Amino acid sequence: MSDLPTAAPAVALPRDGGSVLDISNLRPDWVVLFFYSRDNTSGCTKEALAFTALQADFAALDTQVIGISKDSVSSHDKFVAKYQLTVPLLSDESGTVSEAFGVWKEKSMYGKTYMGIERSTFLINGTGQIVCEWRKVKVPGHAETVLQALKEL
Repeated sequence: MSDLPTAAPAVALPRDGGSVLDISNLRPDWVVLFFYSRDNTSGCTKEALAFTALQADFAALDTQVIGISKDSVSSHDKFVAKYQLTVPLLSDESGTVSEAFGVWKEKSMYGKTYMGIERSTFLINGTGQIVCEWRKVKVPGHAETVLQALKEL
């Protein structure tokens, strides 16, 4: 997905709380879609907290921030409650949305290879086009980087 802008894949998934969120219904707002590996892990928790802390700044720019992982809705509910997260978290248990965005990748740790979500973020404009993407994200300062990029568009 390096030729930008490009049409964003469809996203309609169950979210924390149990309802379904279809990002096409958020238009004309922009969307920051951040993919993360797993609820309650160190880096993913820091990332979700960083986006939660900046949610009002994104909202002031008519932008919704949404997280996606393969965790269940029940796991998301516990994660949200434990850390008072305010960004919606979508459950992509089947992995179809992760695959459509090209973030389901072979990874390796301690010499073992496995499949998992590559931490990635996509900025989608009000017409459903991906206008910026960040791959292999490093968490410190990332939410601020995304906010700054949005301000510069």
